[in-house]
Amino acid sequence: MADTSLIGTLTSPKLIEPVQIGLGMTLFSLNLVNYKLVTVAPACDPGNVQVPSLVPAAARLAHLLTAGGGGLADPQGAGVLDFESTLTLRTLVRTTAPADTWAVDGGQARVADARCLALVVTRAARVRFQTGRAILEDEGELRAALIGQGEDRSALPDLGFELPSDTPVDINLLRDAAEWLAVADCIEEADAGAVVLVDGDLLPDWRIPHAHVGALLVRAAERQVTVVGVTKHTALSRGGAPLLGQLEREAELVLGPRALWWLPVARTKPGGLGLQVVAARLDPDARFSFRIDLPESADAPAVLGALSALCDDAAFPGYPYPLTVAD
Repeated sequence: MADTSLIGTLTSPKLIEPVQIGLGMTLFSLNLVNYKLVTVAPACDPGNVQVPSLVPAAARLAHLLTAGGGGLADPQGAGVLDFESTLTLRTLVRTTAPADTWAVDGGQARVADARCLALVVTRAARVRFQTGRAILEDEGELRAALIGQGEDRSALPDLGFELPSDTPVDINLLRDAAEWLAVADCIEEADAGAVVLVDGDLLPDWRIPHAHVGALLVRAAERQVTVVGVTKHTALSRGGAPLLGQLEREAELVLGPRALWWLPVARTKPGGLGLQVVAARLDPDARFSFRIDLPESADAPAVLGALSALCDDAAFPGYPYPLTVAD
């Protein structure tokens, strides 16, 4: 059904009759399907409006995006990551998909917001793929919670550990907690040699102790399960500009426009979670590359080669298809 606009929709005569009346038109009805009237605004004329700061700001932006080089940074992982001194592109070879693949992705929504009090819902979905087909699609329980006015603490699920009493609780923490609980379930149910995909990096919300996620990764290693975080939108930068965009341009020039590639970017600092952060393009038709987090002990080329076999869906080339199902 067509969307209702300010002047109504031509698929519903009862909505356009007031417009016809207001315009002095004879009432009529139409039997059109999916016909939507689109109003095109004229080109914007700024007139005498002047923004002196726009030209230098645009020039600085162009310099950041095209100059390349400079130091690596990740505002979201500040103080956590040690970056590689040099970045060297490496060719990636696609192999066969893992025999057992799990994917976890969370969702959230703010149902009502009175500023001082909010009603929110979260969930964490899980899917399982074997031999190229989904054998489990679990949307996850939809959990409603009140946030604000002292209601926050009761909204937290049983995390398996205690948070300090003054820990602020918001919808992001509720979603992140639900995702890690789902990851823990996947690790316990997965076959040996399985891969558990997580939407986003493997650095938890700042309120969730790293030791908790570290214990999950240790348990995964004990069960011969590899946990992999795939980030669609990352704050990784080089010289102040988005890192992945620069790498994609360099890889096209050096390796060709349809090359699969990867390279190490960083590792967590000693005593941390024991992660390696890489960038990779996982399909010849992919428009974008992604940040991918792996356990430090994982064989990156082997894991990425198997992961790329899950990334050839025509609708989402380059992104692991199980994660699109969990989304």
